Amino acid sequence: MNMTSDISAPATPLPATTVASRSNPVHARPAIELQDASVIFGKGDQAVTALTPTTLKMERGDFLALVGPSGCGKSTILRLASNLIQPSSGNVLLGGREAAAKELRIGMAFQNPTMLPWRSIEKNVMLPLKIVEPFKRTFQRDRKGAYRDRVHALLEQVGLKDFAGHFPWQLSGGMLQRANLCRALIHDPDLLLLDEPFGALDQFTREELWQVLQDLYLDRQPTVLLVTHDLREAGFLARRICVMSARPGRVISDRAVTMPQPRDISVIYSPDFVEMTQGLRELIAQIRK
Repeated sequence: MNMTSDISAPATPLPATTVASRSNPVHARPAIELQDASVIFGKGDQAVTALTPTTLKMERGDFLALVGPSGCGKSTILRLASNLIQPSSGNVLLGGREAAAKELRIGMAFQNPTMLPWRSIEKNVMLPLKIVEPFKRTFQRDRKGAYRDRVHALLEQVGLKDFAGHFPWQLSGGMLQRANLCRALIHDPDLLLLDEPFGALDQFTREELWQVLQDLYLDRQPTVLLVTHDLREAGFLARRICVMSARPGRVISDRAVTMPQPRDISVIYSPDFVEMTQGLRELIAQIRK
């Protein structure tokens, strides 16, 4: 397979059998759509343009990685998608509706897991079930422990079956990030937002968690938006890679990754994969000049 020709082509929608979510029709509206969305922070002489008018669309079940130089607006797009900020111009649509008007279950995982140190891993992972509908309505009436079983099943899936009763300070960084992924997914989010979730980990642990995240994604099929500086991480995990320009940021390249999934970690050492990441590296180097 010639990876260079595959990845340089514009991304196309995934096959219907892949894109369809558990509860949404195959031909539903895109999960996320930025329509000429821009973001300007501050006013007057203090104004900083973080994102120039940008158009970006993600179908349900897509996995898109945003890469580019520091300060290019990757995290700004993540904040738009989570409705933490509003665009200065243009529109952000979630499921075909304005982001501010659309109730959407969102899971988030960041570089620092930020677990509550006084709560066990089980109770940290369970937190979204206490505050996110429709789980919130029945949480207090869960006498048979169905939600607890739900947490334990997910912890077992990521190799933390025996650590549910431990506290965050008793776990390694890699174990904490596994628990963090569980907390982000426990409430079956429509949209999973990841902001450099493995950036603080050593390379061996990082690669191990790429496999864990891939398994969780293939099992649950959320729509995933990943911000990363690691081009190998983007290539291994994503189905699309968008490259952003230097600030003020905009998407300048939208490429499909056609390697079949699941992917084994050995693929990152293959000539085609190395050629792919090197091409991305050269593009980013050019736009930083």
